[in-house]
Amino acid sequence: MTTTDDKAVMNRRTLIGAGAALGAGATLPTWTWAASESIAGVGGVGIPPWEVWDDLADPVISAVIERGETAQVNTLLRQWTQNGMDLPAGLPADLRDFMEEARKLPDWVEMDKLQWAVDFNKRRGIYLGVAYGFVSGMMSSAIPHEARAVYYSKGGADMKDRISKTAKLGYDIGSERAFHSPHGEMIVTCVKTRMAHAGVRHLLPQLPYWSHIADEVGGIPISQRDILVTWHSLPTSVMRSFRKWGVRMPARDRDAFLHSWQVAAHLLGVRDEYIPASWEAAEAQAQQILDPFMGPTEEGKKLAKILVNLASEVDGGYISRPLLESLTRTFLGPKISGWLGTPRHPWQDELLAAAWPIFVGVHEGTLWVAPRFAKQFWNFFAEILRQGALWYLGEGKRLYIEIPDMNNPNFESGGPTGPGTGSPGGYP
Repeated sequence: MTTTDDKAVMNRRTLIGAGAALGAGATLPTWTWAASESIAGVGGVGIPPWEVWDDLADPVISAVIERGETAQVNTLLRQWTQNGMDLPAGLPADLRDFMEEARKLPDWVEMDKLQWAVDFNKRRGIYLGVAYGFVSGMMSSAIPHEARAVYYSKGGADMKDRISKTAKLGYDIGSERAFHSPHGEMIVTCVKTRMAHAGVRHLLPQLPYWSHIADEVGGIPISQRDILVTWHSLPTSVMRSFRKWGVRMPARDRDAFLHSWQVAAHLLGVRDEYIPASWEAAEAQAQQILDPFMGPTEEGKKLAKILVNLASEVDGGYISRPLLESLTRTFLGPKISGWLGTPRHPWQDELLAAAWPIFVGVHEGTLWVAPRFAKQFWNFFAEILRQGALWYLGEGKRLYIEIPDMNNPNFESGGPTGPGTGSPGGYP
């Protein structure tokens, strides 16, 4: 049910968005993707997703922040870690009502597909780890809206913590219990991420410097379009990578993998009318809202540098920065790597680019020729890889996704008067 407060929020955003759209028009695609291609399965083109945010989460989280309850709520929610847990006592009533609704799985969920997705994640853990890390993870720095939202929000002040929480989303969706067990954590992770996004939407427009660099409608970050773009940088980019690498994907694997991410999108607050119903629909949507709007930003270059620096510290620095940069160029290609300012390393770049197809060929041959041995070996290696990275990034501590209570403090006192003017606010 839409309340009076909800309508006020939507009307305010419609008016602000209409005024700002002229200035932002150069960065907006033409929306022709129809809801008939979505999981909802009905409807025409409808409202472009860059004009839609989260009308359920936004007013509730804004109220929590404005009432000064953020710290109290975050402390209480540290107790809520598994799908089947009751919400902690003491939460504000409006927040509790929102969370009880937000944690529900959609009525179109197919549990057999979710269970098969677990098996798929185990069998393809090595490829998924590479794709999530060197394709999706680094690609995020070449998505201007995402790079800037991360850079200027609270997470930008501690990238190790910020990355660990992103890694948790990727880890939880591939875990044994994921969505469909009361002992899984994916529902909790999605709902908390949704609330964190709402907090960023409330806080970032209050940052004086944000108005100089934001080209979103109304200056409001993380629209439905932005969440979809990030979504495509994950499962859609993984599928593109698998096709490029020659990884075998039976129809049942493809369907299950897509379904797990469809459920994730729903729980992250994406409207069903925007969630692709098939890989063909996902590819068509990505070509419209992801591919043409990737590019270089100063913030993205700095984030990419931070990501490589953090990764090179894993396992005591045994993975050299030049090696990580060569891997980035291998998996993202020269164009996107150039946008990120990733340097070339002659001979090493070429060697790794030639070695990866050989690795995939051997791996695929092992999986299909000797599946019993391969399943044990590769699953063990993949789990060590996934858990080890998560343990390092979290410094051995449990990771908590929380509602932000501030923007990046490096920018609270101001910054340059326009984009592209160097390192604002003294940020390294």
